[in-house]
Amino acid sequence: MTASPSAGVGRERNVSVRDTDVVLEADNLSTYFPVRTGLLGGGSGAVVKAVDRVSFDIRRGEVFGLVGESGSGKTTLGRTLLKLVDPTSGAIRYLGRDLAPLSEREMRPLRRELALIFQDPNASLNPAMTIVQGVGHPLRIHGITSSRAQTRARVAEMLERVGLSPAENFLDKYPEDISGGQKQRLVIARALITEPTFVVADEPVAALDMSVRAKVLELMLDLQRDLGLTYLFITHDLATARFVCDRIGILYLGQLVEWGRSDTLFDDPQHPYTRALLDAIPLPDPGRRDRDKRLPRGEVPDALHPPTGCRFHPRCPEAFEVCGWQGADLIDFLEDRWTTVDADTFEAESAATGPLSGVEVSRYAVRFPAADASHLLPLLRDLRDARAGRVFSAVDDVTEDRGGVAVTFRDGPEPALQPVAGRQVACHLHGVVAREDSEAIA
Repeated sequence: MTASPSAGVGRERNVSVRDTDVVLEADNLSTYFPVRTGLLGGGSGAVVKAVDRVSFDIRRGEVFGLVGESGSGKTTLGRTLLKLVDPTSGAIRYLGRDLAPLSEREMRPLRRELALIFQDPNASLNPAMTIVQGVGHPLRIHGITSSRAQTRARVAEMLERVGLSPAENFLDKYPEDISGGQKQRLVIARALITEPTFVVADEPVAALDMSVRAKVLELMLDLQRDLGLTYLFITHDLATARFVCDRIGILYLGQLVEWGRSDTLFDDPQHPYTRALLDAIPLPDPGRRDRDKRLPRGEVPDALHPPTGCRFHPRCPEAFEVCGWQGADLIDFLEDRWTTVDADTFEAESAATGPLSGVEVSRYAVRFPAADASHLLPLLRDLRDARAGRVFSAVDDVTEDRGGVAVTFRDGPEPALQPVAGRQVACHLHGVVAREDSEAIA
């Protein structure tokens, strides 16, 4: 596993963290889901790489933040670490023991030590159970209490801890009888009732009103200090992560692109995606309204067919030759170009390429079978020579091919994590370092 950055001070620390005191470690961890097709759900052989060869560690008493856009694989990674989803490969070491090969029977004794705080309290609380039944259910499952009186007393104590006081006013109510913020406190109480060591908090304040979020976050930090908890805090909001997290990992399409101390990531981000997420945070200072933002274009690509090379390269404002440009990127360039040129230019260029729906696109080439070669060849060569778009930095050749025109691309390696300014970064801007298992050749 890659050497980890030092623990940080993104907020005032309450718990001493030693570099060697690792509670949980992901080592080259992957979780793939097969794609089902047809009426009978047969396999097509394709897989969605929701988590793809991820490595990091979480130390005792810290809050490790996992940040990324929707669809980046955050929730899947969190559930995989708890063995609620079986990993495809790699190791999950909890206090030195690899959980990956354990069966559910072998995992059962560990379940009370590994907890999950769900994102949506309305979906995670059973409306048919009273509060004492719902929060106390884990106590009965794990044999921590042996009587209803013991369960009731333990639940009442935990409700007081999470700020639902006096507890007697809540025990016999149903979830529908209380507010959204109170429901989230219940979800936290249920997760902590077994006194776990490691807690995955999956967007724990995303479903709450803004006025309630800060109170719930402060509650979670107070409980961490009082109970000695270790958190994996999953969020799409970097501003929230900065408030609660000691270290932060930035996840994109199932891969960590940067991770390290919270303060270093915010003060000096080294990956273009991290900078883009920070630029997207609204600032209350009117004087910075016109600050230079370098936001990524487009949407997160399809996880079933992720971009080759660096997965962020189609959206990256700083991508260059080795980042892994491919055939689809040239088509995207032409479509974007045609939204900006005049009508005559559009008509001439679209006639030269022929219908884009008939273009043959692969990883390393684009072939225009219906092209007017006499016009398209000089057009593409001129665009290449002028570097009209960053995609042309990786164009190897533009040639006539069987009556059409073919464009070929140089390969680009998938970037590996490397140490940069006190954190780990997977970006060729800091030196072309390929993953050992990358298909591309550096």
